[in-house]
Amino acid sequence: MMQTYNVGVDVGSTTVKMVILNEEGHVVFKDYRRYFSDIKITVNALFEDARSFLTGAKLKLMVTGSAGLGLAESLSVGFVQEVIACSRAIKKFAPQTDVAIELGGEDAKIMYFGTSVEQRMNGTCAGGTGSFIDQMSSLLKTDADGLNNLARNHKEIYPIASRCGVFAKTDIQPLLNEGASREDIAASVLQAVVNQTISGLACGKPIRGNVAFLGGPLTFLPELKKRFEVTLNLSESAIVNLDHTQYFVALGAALASQDIESVEPECIYDRMPTIYCEGPDSKEKIEKLFESEADYDAFKERHSRHKVRRKPINEVKGNLYLGIDAGSTTTKIAVIDQESNLVFSHYGSNEGSPLNTTVLALKQLYSTIEDTSKIVYGTVTGYGESLIKAALKVDHGEIETVAHYKGADYFLPGVDSILDIGGQDMKSLRINDGVIHSIMLNEACSSGCGSFIETFANSVNHTIQDFSKLGLMSQNPVDLGTRCTVFMNSRVKQAQKEGASVGDISAGISMSVVKNALFKVIRMRSVDDLGEKIVVQGGTFYNDAVLRALERLSGKEVVRPDIAGIMGAFGAALISKERYHSEYVTEMLSGDELLNFNTTTEPKRCNLCLNHCQLTVNHFSDNRQFITGNRCERGAGIEFIENTLPDLFEYKYNRVFNYPVLSRSETKRGTIGIPRVLNIYEDYPFWAAFFTTLGYRVELSSRSSRKIYEMGMETIPSESVCYPAKLVHGHIEDLINRKVDRIFYPCIPYNAKEDANANNHYNCPVVTSYPETINVNVDHIKNKSVHYHHPFLPIDSPDRMKTRLYDELKGWGISKSEIYAAVDHGYSALEDYKSDVRQQGEKALEYLKKHNLKGIVLAGRPYHIDPEIHHGIPELIKSYGFGVL
Repeated sequence: MMQTYNVGVDVGSTTVKMVILNEEGHVVFKDYRRYFSDIKITVNALFEDARSFLTGAKLKLMVTGSAGLGLAESLSVGFVQEVIACSRAIKKFAPQTDVAIELGGEDAKIMYFGTSVEQRMNGTCAGGTGSFIDQMSSLLKTDADGLNNLARNHKEIYPIASRCGVFAKTDIQPLLNEGASREDIAASVLQAVVNQTISGLACGKPIRGNVAFLGGPLTFLPELKKRFEVTLNLSESAIVNLDHTQYFVALGAALASQDIESVEPECIYDRMPTIYCEGPDSKEKIEKLFESEADYDAFKERHSRHKVRRKPINEVKGNLYLGIDAGSTTTKIAVIDQESNLVFSHYGSNEGSPLNTTVLALKQLYSTIEDTSKIVYGTVTGYGESLIKAALKVDHGEIETVAHYKGADYFLPGVDSILDIGGQDMKSLRINDGVIHSIMLNEACSSGCGSFIETFANSVNHTIQDFSKLGLMSQNPVDLGTRCTVFMNSRVKQAQKEGASVGDISAGISMSVVKNALFKVIRMRSVDDLGEKIVVQGGTFYNDAVLRALERLSGKEVVRPDIAGIMGAFGAALISKERYHSEYVTEMLSGDELLNFNTTTEPKRCNLCLNHCQLTVNHFSDNRQFITGNRCERGAGIEFIENTLPDLFEYKYNRVFNYPVLSRSETKRGTIGIPRVLNIYEDYPFWAAFFTTLGYRVELSSRSSRKIYEMGMETIPSESVCYPAKLVHGHIEDLINRKVDRIFYPCIPYNAKEDANANNHYNCPVVTSYPETINVNVDHIKNKSVHYHHPFLPIDSPDRMKTRLYDELKGWGISKSEIYAAVDHGYSALEDYKSDVRQQGEKALEYLKKHNLKGIVLAGRPYHIDPEIHHGIPELIKSYGFGVL
């Protein structure tokens, strides 16, 4: 009798999975492949490999997955939605499952099983998915497996954003530059994925009961699964252990195929040449980069004119000047002689360790220097400036914008515009009369930077050099806009399905990079905004396609020096030459000292103040150390010298919560817990006086911290709500853990009108209504196991306030006269607090005037005085000698 096979094919965002079941329901064939943007070839190859099983049999074929609908239509077979397929597999093989967490290449899902299946899925952002992990792995110069192996030996977890790969890089790069271990960063990346999944997808619905982990990342990265288990506090019995977890959706599709008619395998193979994957139409075409090879040759000849003077280092006699640029992804070194000839240069990846790669490059440098010359001065710039300056005793540290300007002005005297595109950062400098008067940088998005192009080139199995060359003669460049990496990846895949070549994609990405620079960074309204004398620099401009795209879009010819990638280092070398004088003796580590130089790092928690900063301590082989992560000098091991400059942020934080608390023996009516959040930073004096007058012991939640945030992470219902609001959940959990008698967190639509000319005095809608959000999302409150009070109250109207508070609290056994008197005490305390702040402000101004100092007005909402929210900005301002007003 002819065998019938049930076949499930799952075409995901980055992979194709196939499962074949025999009539007994056993898996007889399974495969899992990345398709590198070419689904058709990958699907064809899978079916060819399965041909030996399917020939001479009947098959029932069902397709699923985010990119599977077009395939199903092409083959004229069934399609099942992936949640239904996954649910079917779960019910068949693990019916005890309460929650399934599935991570894929660009998607993430949480499925809750009960009377019906409820799904939470990421939208257009792929933060916290397999692609995110791949991007972070490349930053650490490894792959996903390598990241997993590194994480196995971690000692510390750092807070890293995961909502977007760019934000994560912004967190990771300083850690790398400051010497944090790759093991700790790897584990922190995986923890960021966990946090994103729980806070971003669960959105307030707790993950409880038996939990199954599905999808490639959770199958192949056991350390990621372990971070989920630790964060969710899962017991061993609550973890659903399954086989074939990376194939589970395909397995569900195979099970679903049992309900359809069988087909002959030959029919499927006959249709294979016509398969496609459906997607939105996109027919945009843009101008070609070059019309012909001759056009390209003329372009190359023009840009070959801007060359630095060079001289072999072994022919140099006399002083040498060193410039180091420790960039976000690369290490650059330039050495010049007395005539500013470039005698040595280095450009290479920093391999995730700017200090180590700098030391290696300097060892190479010192090995080439003759006895007739010596390095007399060094300047370092870039991301890793502080660490390298301290470690190698470099003479001077310079802001990178100044270093880049010095280099550009050397090639084009009178330059008035510089555009620098590096690995992760992008800068635009405007210069007037030799003075930098405008600096614009990419604030959060690196979709126009070098690492973006490199990551995409790697994703389609090309080196960045080959990928860039393919775009030069593209006849049909694809318009990809200026969107983020993940959105663009989706658009690229769709373009390839419609026949666009890799060269067309390469040209389109080059255009996109430049559009991002011009319209997102420079915010150019017209070509005049770009300036007249334009120098471009940064490693990204070694890419001729990017350079040509800039000239096409701006309509201007620009100067690209032949050392565009090391302009920061070259400018730093010129600064070294400017700063050196004959009496100066450098203390930089010599070549012999570098041979014995090594460094180790250790994480450490500072307990010298309430900030509890997470430090990275770099130990050098000569018994010196360099500490980063500290918000004040005490964390750096420096003797504490009190900074007496005015700091109204610090004053307000200490003053607003500075109220006596009744002892337990003095308490007549129990304990009231108040969360240290949002509007409480403005109104706490009222509530402290009000409840203390009534005989309650008032307990505030703990100071905000990352730990507080993680305590409430599971109940946050919105991915996009602000961080101060997300902190509320942790503060509420903190009060619940303290077992206070009641939690009081009122809704305050309006605050007192302080300016008679103000149009309105309402609070932010989030601030006003967040007590309601807590009421419907925190389990203990929903289950009525905690007395939680969140009335809407008119604190802007004392008379109405008395009436409303009596209405709310009369059930507590408190008389009207007591409540009215307590309200009066509350308003008196609130006014005293505001008066004290005003007086402190007057004192601050007097101090600044008396000592001929300046202050900076640091504006924000009341809760920005929370150190967890302001991230030490007031301390930073004070460290530069300014008062904080």
